[in-house]
Amino acid sequence: MKFGVVIFPGSNCDYDTYFVLKDVFDQETTFLWHKEHSLHDVDCVVLPGGFSYGDYLRSGAIAKFSPLMQEVKEFADKGGLVLGICNGFQVLLELELLPGAMTRNKNLKFLCQHVHLRTENTHTPFTNRARKGDVIKIPIAHFDGNYFVEPETLHTIKQNDQIIFRYSEPNGHLSERANVNGSMHNIAGLINTGGNVLGMMPHPERASEAILGSKDGRIIFESIIHWLR
Repeated sequence: MKFGVVIFPGSNCDYDTYFVLKDVFDQETTFLWHKEHSLHDVDCVVLPGGFSYGDYLRSGAIAKFSPLMQEVKEFADKGGLVLGICNGFQVLLELELLPGAMTRNKNLKFLCQHVHLRTENTHTPFTNRARKGDVIKIPIAHFDGNYFVEPETLHTIKQNDQIIFRYSEPNGHLSERANVNGSMHNIAGLINTGGNVLGMMPHPERASEAILGSKDGRIIFESIIHWLR
């Protein structure tokens, strides 16, 4: 299997993600430059975190016009696996591969800290190695992570079981305090109706080795690899 990590001007988690996939999980991994027109036969595309195009206009708003994004969209429409992390999630929203939008954090501050996520759906390519209700500890690093969606769309998302992760207390309890950025319904990770595109604000690549303070992020990558196998 082969992973592709997209690089935009302003990406800063591309090498972290590449390292985890290639060196920690021993998977064939390649970089995909945003101006390319080929995904080079990858099995999973990862849009990493950072500040694509400096987050001008809106986070992810300019990145969606990169030539490679048309290839990513076609790849996703055919069922290909796509993982968007932080800024990558914002790009997926701009591409309309996922519903909703990101606004400024509720306290209008950049947040860089560990958070706890409750796993809501394990019947996906990204969470099949987890158990429903599992709480994982993963860091966030963002200013625009306050997820918003219209109430009627939220109702549909809930009905379709598209919510994958929600901000929670360490014991799994959902609270306003745990919802550090103010996201609607404590949403931290969301999947499309086809089940092959996941956007999440927390950074699993920054929680894949014990030396980093948590290995909980490994479950996402382990699930993808298991699914592809």
